[in-house]
Amino acid sequence: MSMDCKPLYLALLLAITHHAAADVAVIGHPGNADSIDSAQVSKIFLGQTKTFPGGAEATPVDIKDGQVREEFGNKVLKKSPSQLKVLWARQIFTGGAKPPRELGSDEDVLRFVASTPGAIGYIDASKANASVKVIAKH
Repeated sequence: MSMDCKPLYLALLLAITHHAAADVAVIGHPGNADSIDSAQVSKIFLGQTKTFPGGAEATPVDIKDGQVREEFGNKVLKKSPSQLKVLWARQIFTGGAKPPRELGSDEDVLRFVASTPGAIGYIDASKANASVKVIAKH
């Protein structure tokens, strides 16, 4: 590759990488009437609270791995994957909160949240449908 092409190649690579980032939808069971903000979502997913603002029990679920999980961690929890691993290792070691249950895919999370009162999760925003309540998009 000639030196003249490198800036163009890098710009194209950055553009592709930027578009690869998924919009994340935080979803809840449609029967949950509580209004919830990003700070409360973070507290639930970081094990700092086990309830929604109205007092109902919250059951958070994570996607096992991938771009959507990384985007959720970065955008909503404000933590990198490595920071989350350290946080949960510390919590488990000290007998604190346990990490959310992990499901294999967006579709698994969608089905679980739609069928489980009190469930809260996140998926690729393009996969959200009427079976769940979209709480927020990031």
